[in-house]
Amino acid sequence: MPTANRILITGAAGYIGHQVGNALARAQVVIGCDIRPNTAADFPIEIMDICDASLVELLRSQQITHLVHLASVLEASEDRERDYRIDVEGTRNVIEACLQAGVHHLTVTSSGAAYGYHADNDPWLQESSPLRGNYEFAYSWHKRLVEEMLEQYRVDYPGLKQLILRPGTVLGKNTRNLITNLFLKKRILTIKGSDSPFVFIWDEDVVQIICDGVLQHKSGIFNLAGDGALTLRDIARFLNKPVFTLPPALLKIALAIGKTIGLTRYGPEQLKFLRYRPVLANDALKQKFGYTPRKTSAEVFQLFTEHLDREAAQ
Repeated sequence: MPTANRILITGAAGYIGHQVGNALARAQVVIGCDIRPNTAADFPIEIMDICDASLVELLRSQQITHLVHLASVLEASEDRERDYRIDVEGTRNVIEACLQAGVHHLTVTSSGAAYGYHADNDPWLQESSPLRGNYEFAYSWHKRLVEEMLEQYRVDYPGLKQLILRPGTVLGKNTRNLITNLFLKKRILTIKGSDSPFVFIWDEDVVQIICDGVLQHKSGIFNLAGDGALTLRDIARFLNKPVFTLPPALLKIALAIGKTIGLTRYGPEQLKFLRYRPVLANDALKQKFGYTPRKTSAEVFQLFTEHLDREAAQ
């Protein structure tokens, strides 16, 4: 292997991608690819779809040794075939390009969603827990399919070292997405009989873990989560907001009506997503990978809420 790492990041213009690239580019050769640019990136980003057949030529011409695959569809569109093409077929194209170009190390960000949203999930999910991503949630289903694909490639091509990361809910002071939108409402919706716990991982911890994994050539599968979990009632207390509790059957009807008239993107099929969140154990991350998250789930959520308060005061 060459003494110097040459790293390519897919999804390099994204929220985590450009932070990882900037951190690695301080001492490594880093190139990104994405379908859009990012002026905050301190490294070059090629405008390229991960499904593009020319990806292998980019890897060869740049003599890439390590690839960090972050590109995926975070918020499902109305076009499920398009999302599948990006998430699953795009990942297949990335892996095949790595094999053809002689890349040594592949890091893939999967998700805790790959475990699925089920009433009988283990209270704390270990990396050995079964992957049961739900078909009704494209993101969860695709992460499951991608991990099953990666497992077969590990058997067939053991020379390509794989590092698979399964984050819980990634959160930082500036994070804004469909999950954080739930916390910005006037009242926090809870479901009768369900704690709906969240495990959070600080975005800066995620960046550091990816960098450590690349630079130390680590392999394996690891959950990414801060210590502890917060129920929706805990979250409501942090935000000093009232709780609005609905029975599951009534909420299912409300979601059906709300989606029909355009009040919410969530439909009745999302009820499991709201009730049975996967709760990730981080023992392997601390003991085998060798990284202890710098913030617990509660601490990173507190950071998020304090920043919300500062924004509201301005």
